Amino acid sequence: MSSPATTGTSAFDRFFKITDRGSTVGREIRGGVVTFFTMAYIVVLNPLILGYAPDIDGNFLGGGAEAGGGVVAIAVGTALVAGALTILMGIVANFPLALATGLGLNAFVAFAIASQMTWADAMGLVVIEGIVILVLVLTGFRTAVFHAIPAQLKVAISVGIGLFIALIGFVDAGFVQRIPDAANTVVPVQLGSTGQLSGWPVLVFAFGLLLVIALWALKVRGAILISIIVTTIVALVVEWIGDLGAAAVVGPGGWSLGVPEPPDDWIVAPDFGTLGEFSLLGSFEEAGVVTALLLVFTLLLADFFDTMGTMTAIGAEAGLLDEEGKPPHTERILIVDSLAAAAGGAAGVSSNTSYIESAAGVGEGARTGLASVVTGVLFLLVIPLTPLVRLIPSEAAVPALVLVGFLMMQQVRGIDWDDVEIAIPAFLTIVLMPFTYSITVGIGAGFIAYVFLKLVRGKVGEVHPLLWIVAAAFVLYFAIDPLTDWLT
Repeated sequence: MSSPATTGTSAFDRFFKITDRGSTVGREIRGGVVTFFTMAYIVVLNPLILGYAPDIDGNFLGGGAEAGGGVVAIAVGTALVAGALTILMGIVANFPLALATGLGLNAFVAFAIASQMTWADAMGLVVIEGIVILVLVLTGFRTAVFHAIPAQLKVAISVGIGLFIALIGFVDAGFVQRIPDAANTVVPVQLGSTGQLSGWPVLVFAFGLLLVIALWALKVRGAILISIIVTTIVALVVEWIGDLGAAAVVGPGGWSLGVPEPPDDWIVAPDFGTLGEFSLLGSFEEAGVVTALLLVFTLLLADFFDTMGTMTAIGAEAGLLDEEGKPPHTERILIVDSLAAAAGGAAGVSSNTSYIESAAGVGEGARTGLASVVTGVLFLLVIPLTPLVRLIPSEAAVPALVLVGFLMMQQVRGIDWDDVEIAIPAFLTIVLMPFTYSITVGIGAGFIAYVFLKLVRGKVGEVHPLLWIVAAAFVLYFAIDPLTDWLT
């Protein structure tokens, strides 16, 4: 028997539960477009990270002996896997969550793994990690761990991610920057490049931030999407007048992650050169069994908990969590995410994972997998149009992350700050995510603190058995470098 909410709706509406979740097709499309805009930078950034790092033989991913020779192929592979797996997330899990190559994970693959083996061997390790994590989902272990996490720690994860993505927004816009000689100072970051805001790009970001705040406060439909489009137009005009260039080339005063200018070639022929370039077991022979296993473990733990935190935060912001703090179709979400990790390795573009930037689409109204399908289709469409991604500078897209960070921060009221057994772990979870630039570190510190406090207060029986295993794994994770040095 149909519920009143679904009576008279189309099969399309019922499949995605659009009306049931209080959304509309228009909101889902806008949300999907906004999510794409806020994470499209990965198509440009991933090739810059992977394409210029030599492997143990001095070769470069997709380019042989030529540094950067494979950047076009990496960009195409990045867009292809992101598009296909994000569409799969929308259809299979019906959840507004997009996936792409994981930042941080790709740097780890480039600089910590490929330096010890060939690129094919490194990508083989990524495939192995994806397979292992898929097995953990299918056996119920990954889902069981998620269910074992106390509800208020899940809230803390969402709040911490909110602060984290706000910081990402400020950093990607150049509003907050690292101090070049931070090792010799007491302050590691500062306002702008000199302690003051400088350059037109950061003012473009400030304009975009004020615009999205104003539109949001006035309850304008499509506030985030409108702000991205308008701010991009402003950025194009500023670059046309000032000819500023990229910060990586001209220094402070340039654009952070892409220059907003019309490309020389609007359409490029797809180069699928990185697809299938992996060796499943070559790493064990090249680097040794112990080293290979430790590298897989590091990838596994980061992927395992990043997605748990991300899907919880997205579900909370969208109002899709149940009374236990679980999003709908949790296992399906985790299965698709696990497949994405293996697919990224198989395509030679590093592990793919869930993106917290999806929260920008949720802020625009996305509540269903239709938004993910829209985002995925846009990633596929950009394959021959990769140069167009450069039209949208980070300064125009990331104001949305700052606004969404504020919205997610509001969940902090759901934590009992008078109970030290949950308040201290929650505090560590929240602050360490932005302070270490890592979701995994924040979650790990919170878990260890939670188990430790229960232990010292004689409440061992209140800790779920799986949390003891997880806490021990995180202790190992934090000690991975000295352990690796000792064993190898």
